[in-house]
Amino acid sequence: MAQSLAKNYIHIVFSTKNREKTMRKEDLEEIFSYIAGIIKNSECHSICVGGTTNHIHILCTLNKNLALSKLVATIKANSSKWLHQKDYYYRAFAWQDGYGAFSVSQSVIEKTIEYIKTQEEHHKKADAREELISLLNAYNIEYDDRYI
Repeated sequence: MAQSLAKNYIHIVFSTKNREKTMRKEDLEEIFSYIAGIIKNSECHSICVGGTTNHIHILCTLNKNLALSKLVATIKANSSKWLHQKDYYYRAFAWQDGYGAFSVSQSVIEKTIEYIKTQEEHHKKADAREELISLLNAYNIEYDDRYI
């Protein structure tokens, strides 16, 4: 094959520092939109960005020439910088150090989009920690409970 072709759907999840509810609810759509722009500028395709006041979910395709860790670092660094400049309220804002990332089959893209869009409703039943553990278990990912 004379060309390299790839389409990798990735579901990325990360929290605010200490899972504190440090993003104002009224700012979430603007934050999600800004993160989608960062993803686009990274030559990836943002499919859905959502979450709650203490964590973010991203469904995107990953550019074949970009490491996942680089994409997540870029999203976190640029969005934090923007939030610090956006409003005095966010002067101490920070994301957690780690992240979760999960491959998504094209056959469940719509289901994943719906899941991300309904985070507010979903978290009336389970908190962010329980949700992450559920995702890790579903993907058979070993983890250290101290960092969850």
